[in-house]
Amino acid sequence: MTVTHSGRPALFAGCWRACPRLVIGLFMASVATASWAAMPERLLWFAQTGPTPASERALHILSQASADGLAASDYAVEDLRAAIANSVRSGVQDDERVARLDRAIGTAIRRYLSDLHGGRVDPRQFAIRYSRSAELDQVIDRHLEELAGEGATDARTSRHLPSALPYRELRQALADYRGLIGNEAFRQALPPLPGGRLRPGQPYSGTALLARRLALFADLPENTATTARYEGKLVDGVKSFQARHGLYPDGVLGKETWVQLEVRPEARLRQIELALERWRWLPYREAQRRIVVNVPEFMLDAYAAAADSGKPALSMRVIVGNARKTRTPLFSGEMRFVEFSPYWNVPPSIAQSETLPRLRRDPGYLARQGFELVTSEGKVLTALSEGDLEAVARGQMRIRQRPGASNALGDIKFVFPNPDNIYLHHTATRQLFKRERRDFSHGCIRVEAPVELAKFVLAGDAEWTRERIVQAMRRGKSMTVRLGETLPVIISYSTAVVRDGRVHFLPDIYGYEAMLGEALQRRSAALQGEAARLRKLGIESSN
Repeated sequence: MTVTHSGRPALFAGCWRACPRLVIGLFMASVATASWAAMPERLLWFAQTGPTPASERALHILSQASADGLAASDYAVEDLRAAIANSVRSGVQDDERVARLDRAIGTAIRRYLSDLHGGRVDPRQFAIRYSRSAELDQVIDRHLEELAGEGATDARTSRHLPSALPYRELRQALADYRGLIGNEAFRQALPPLPGGRLRPGQPYSGTALLARRLALFADLPENTATTARYEGKLVDGVKSFQARHGLYPDGVLGKETWVQLEVRPEARLRQIELALERWRWLPYREAQRRIVVNVPEFMLDAYAAAADSGKPALSMRVIVGNARKTRTPLFSGEMRFVEFSPYWNVPPSIAQSETLPRLRRDPGYLARQGFELVTSEGKVLTALSEGDLEAVARGQMRIRQRPGASNALGDIKFVFPNPDNIYLHHTATRQLFKRERRDFSHGCIRVEAPVELAKFVLAGDAEWTRERIVQAMRRGKSMTVRLGETLPVIISYSTAVVRDGRVHFLPDIYGYEAMLGEALQRRSAALQGEAARLRKLGIESSN
């Protein structure tokens, strides 16, 4: 696989002198000043005859980094390529220089593999509580050895890429939208809508251009004939487009739909790149059984199969935290309990801002909503006095809601302990699931199909049939069931997803995308600045 140089025969001595731009020790400034005694015995990318085929494979892979939403410039590909070419042309030998160049290539590949499998920036800087995969270093080492080995496959191999289906689908979407850049269908704007809104049957001068764009987006068959009116298949194409962009698919071309149609492929490309970065952060990617909530999509997916081949076993709509007041935090946890007919302990923040003011205006609200007061000693009070309200305000009592039809948690609660006390639960306000945008909660996640979710969660226990689940939910008496095995739950945030083979672009409801984009730009700028400083040092050293 590699060559060990016990006597360190001199190799390619003219490399440094012939290529003043050679970035010896790229990404490793300390290596540039290391003594020869510290140089490695084992070279991965060079042999006595010169660069190995593995080095060309490595540079080819780095040069194609954009196919995965990464930047080839982050790995100084062109500097490395020029350094290798000059080392071959010079024909003069110097072990120390070659060892440093070998290490520079290895460092670039290791950084690339780390970026590819673990992400380029740390999600914790955005207050996202994802733990780093314990296997990441082993994954990087394994792929590094494979890429450097003599038996490695052709340079265009994809064995080093993540194999999970969501990743592969996003990667293909990235390629598809990259192919749309520069297309003539985007060189001019769609004509203004007559009266600001276009309804089926109305005349419109932009039907031909609209059809071309919808066809490029695969919302309309290619070469669909159009007339001077907005009608027929063109309306169906707009409905398809609306459904993929988080809009109500009514076929009416209004301002929101028009704005989305005007978004250029370059912007969509960036959106997919950010989605790929966010995917790389996710923990539990290899877990067969897992639950993933995507906040901007307002959807929950439950998986029962391996990540590389499995589609969701169950999908449902959810309601998430309000964008202006009570955003749902992003984190991962492990579901441990299911609580049937739960009590709702009103959080102190909600009690102070909502429940107490309402009770002061309307004391009868306590009984109508099934609320009760609980003292610090656990005594339950169903009557209300002004002194009790003051005790709640001081934190000496709490308010809770009894199980029942009006309970805010509905009749089931899925618990995965976390510092924010976030959980999945049912809700009595089921009509809200009909909305396209569903950020109405105080932070917890309301699920549309609680019985189906309970069946998935309790699938390992044959006693929990659908009938028994429904019975427990309707019993009106609180009961907690501990899961035999914990179930990973991931709260994620991606504004680009592929569902049923079609890419969906979603509103950035919490405004997180700009922050991530800026962080990635700062990171690339820092890497390029580091490379420039090392090049400058190299030039000075060669004079």
